[in-house]
Amino acid sequence: MILLHRFRYCPTRLGPLRRLGSRPQCRLNSTSAPSIAFQSPPPSSALASVTSQLDQIVPRIDIRADQIEVLEGPKEFYETLKQKIRNAKKRIYLSTLYIGKTEHELISTIHDALAQAPELKVSILTDALRGTREDPSPSCASLLAPLLTSFPGRVEIRMYHTPNLTGLRKRFIPKRINEGWGLQHIKLYGIDDEIILSGANLSSDYFTNRQDRYHVFSSKRVTDYYSQIHRAVCSISFLLEASSSKSFPSHNLVWPSSNTAPNPLLEPKAYIQAATSMLQPLSSHSIPPHPNPSPSSSQSTTTLYPLLCHPPTLNTELPLLTSLLSSPHLTRYTFTAGYFNPHPLVTRSLLSASSPPRSVPGTILTASPHANGFYNSTGVSGMLPAAYTHLSLRFLQAARRAGASVRLKEWKRGLVGEEDGWSYHAKGVWAYFAPPPSSPSSSASAPEGKGVPGPSATVIGSSNYTSRSYGLDLEVGALVVTDDEVLMRKWAREEEALRAWTKEVQEGELQGEERRAGWRVRAAMWIVRLAGGSL
Repeated sequence: MILLHRFRYCPTRLGPLRRLGSRPQCRLNSTSAPSIAFQSPPPSSALASVTSQLDQIVPRIDIRADQIEVLEGPKEFYETLKQKIRNAKKRIYLSTLYIGKTEHELISTIHDALAQAPELKVSILTDALRGTREDPSPSCASLLAPLLTSFPGRVEIRMYHTPNLTGLRKRFIPKRINEGWGLQHIKLYGIDDEIILSGANLSSDYFTNRQDRYHVFSSKRVTDYYSQIHRAVCSISFLLEASSSKSFPSHNLVWPSSNTAPNPLLEPKAYIQAATSMLQPLSSHSIPPHPNPSPSSSQSTTTLYPLLCHPPTLNTELPLLTSLLSSPHLTRYTFTAGYFNPHPLVTRSLLSASSPPRSVPGTILTASPHANGFYNSTGVSGMLPAAYTHLSLRFLQAARRAGASVRLKEWKRGLVGEEDGWSYHAKGVWAYFAPPPSSPSSSASAPEGKGVPGPSATVIGSSNYTSRSYGLDLEVGALVVTDDEVLMRKWAREEEALRAWTKEVQEGELQGEERRAGWRVRAAMWIVRLAGGSL
């Protein structure tokens, strides 16, 4: 658990964050397949050194590497999601920013699953602002409401509302723009004893031509753990009720008296305090290990570290990410975010790793303006691609001043909004560690990061690693560490598939006439920050 009463990070706080990691280790063991508590490799192993640091910060779940499947693209993600929903018998829980208002096929799939499995229950969590943006016209909320009337008592739909948007802000900041003050950004897609962790929402572009990342965990223990987070956030969110009226909107949002926190629109400070008390145990070492771990048939080790952000008081992702990047065993890393605006401490960690004396080679993958989901948007949102270009330029300038061995590559696959045009929404980290000295691949002649079959660790989830992610939005993810070569190769193929659509950009190109952000863009960025919002 990391508690910060004012979550406004500055570089001088990196030390205290690390010093908080002094708790006894807690190990959670997957129960959906044979596994054992983690057996520490020899002291010379980089993996042992890395996990010993991570164990001090958050709980861990030990699983088998073959319980993790890496999906390649949006179509495979959608087909996998539908297939697992069709076969669901006991539970479906979906945490997402929103479900697209025209996703009738997905809702029909959930409807059919409920009709076929009498014991099946469904819980859906979205964001209240995003989920009702189009009201009273058709919206995410109106799409979901019929499930409540068709299956009373078996479907629950919750909508989280940020405590940061109240009073005059709530009244005067326009829809869509108001989402810059905080959202329910978690993406968890749990079906029975499996879960998909991703950064993708549930709408047509995420199912067709918007590239993200998708990991399927076939582990009851992992699925149960994230189910606790889902249920906790549901208990501090508005409840969607179907309206008896035939006119729009066909639903109401109510605050049940059984909720574990007061209404965030009426008592935002008390809400934050109650929400922190609810979520804090899920990120601490108070979760007991499974009492009957089964023996493992494999000597390899794979460990999942859950990540949770609930601003302004709770964040386990940032200390784990900085710990990973500061490891002396790190030999190479790739960092990706569709919206590249890393939090100052993340920027500092990336540049510190790649600057002398360590000079770890680093690669940044981000969206080209032509692959930004806001490309050619109308109004203020149309300025966002140029704003992110400006932020990329500032990062490259900082890298040059620091002498950092880091490259920035832009992902582009056609033009957003045109035929065969894709947008880029992937986020995460791939970290390569030095192989043990006894390994043949540890030869001094082997290129850095090339002496192993692939990354030994990856970070996946909903976070974009920005000040907004850590200061405004609800985020959940996972850091997975392994010494299993099959899983390492899967991660290497995933990374390479994303790199295949990238092109390196230099400072000079971003400063050119066609790419340079105008004064209107910079002014808009300043106004958003001044008003308390964030990109």
